[in-house]
Amino acid sequence: MMPKDSPLESDDSSLGLLQVLRPDGVLTTEVKTGLSTTEVLSAYKNMVLTRILDEKLVALQRQGRMGTYVSCSGQEASQIGTVLALNKDDWVFPMYRDVGMVVQKGVPFDSLMNRLFGNSEDESLGRDLPNAFGWKKYQLFTLAAPIASHLQPAVGFGMAARSRGDRIVTVASFGDGATSSGEFHVSMNFAGVYKAPTIFVCENNQYAISVPVSRQTASETIALKAKAYGFEGVRVDGNDLFAVYLATREAAEKARNGGGPTLIECVTYRLGAHSTSDDWKKYRSTDEVEEWKKKDPLIRLRLYLEKSSLWSEAQERDLRKQQESQINQAISKAEKIPLPKIETMFADVSSKISDNLKEEMDELLSEKWAKIT
Repeated sequence: MMPKDSPLESDDSSLGLLQVLRPDGVLTTEVKTGLSTTEVLSAYKNMVLTRILDEKLVALQRQGRMGTYVSCSGQEASQIGTVLALNKDDWVFPMYRDVGMVVQKGVPFDSLMNRLFGNSEDESLGRDLPNAFGWKKYQLFTLAAPIASHLQPAVGFGMAARSRGDRIVTVASFGDGATSSGEFHVSMNFAGVYKAPTIFVCENNQYAISVPVSRQTASETIALKAKAYGFEGVRVDGNDLFAVYLATREAAEKARNGGGPTLIECVTYRLGAHSTSDDWKKYRSTDEVEEWKKKDPLIRLRLYLEKSSLWSEAQERDLRKQQESQINQAISKAEKIPLPKIETMFADVSSKISDNLKEEMDELLSEKWAKIT
């Protein structure tokens, strides 16, 4: 449980919405986050970078220059605030919408762009969807497309690390739609029974593609579901970087010291469509979107920084100009790298290519198929 002097304490943390920074950039309480000015500014810059990158990638898909993309605009505080609270060696098991987590984890821009374009320098050799992130070097577990399929590995990984004496925490992030899956409930139950050092982070952006959260569950909140499995659920304002950070930091400390898992429900909103294959106007109103724009996590944190005399309009312009240039250069570079060779699809299956696979590869590489490909 949260300590009695926790800045996030409430009478019922599973039902109350824990908020530190209001939409107008004013603190609700004089809480000490423990973050330095440098850390806050760095997090803000990564939030802006994530937003600009996200908008660029949607545009690239619309232009036919990239495959299907899953947008994250509006959820930057949930993603970056979570990773900000972790130690370097902690592992993140992200979902396909978590570009912000990838950025905050420090994945180089070139590596991210190669993954999104699936070119020959992509470590996955273009074998998966653009948003199927995964880099062992940066403690990011490779995700699979089926919803919530990464939750069980997150629990097992954490338990294995604990048995080895490693004081790490695993974080599994997912959307509200994932809480309607069997994988979610199995993982929660197992983690609760064995006190796994795992933090479940639900980025509740209100919709599972087109299905509103109110039609997915009869529970008052998603955080409340943790009680059924014997551990704590916390509900935070997912557009508030400080609230997300503090909740995750406390959950990580508890898990690291043997206190077991925590479910954190980040109440947020995706400002764009579910993916570039989706039309959000079919199932939600423009008025609803405009109301949520007033709670934009970027605007909220920028207002706080400006009120604290830590940021200015000139700095904002310079930052955006610099990041736009950085992103454009990375896109141009990644687009010029050729696609993986056809024969790479037969690699990594076994230590030696079997006769039947070699036959298929030779046929694929024959002149007949080469003309098609």
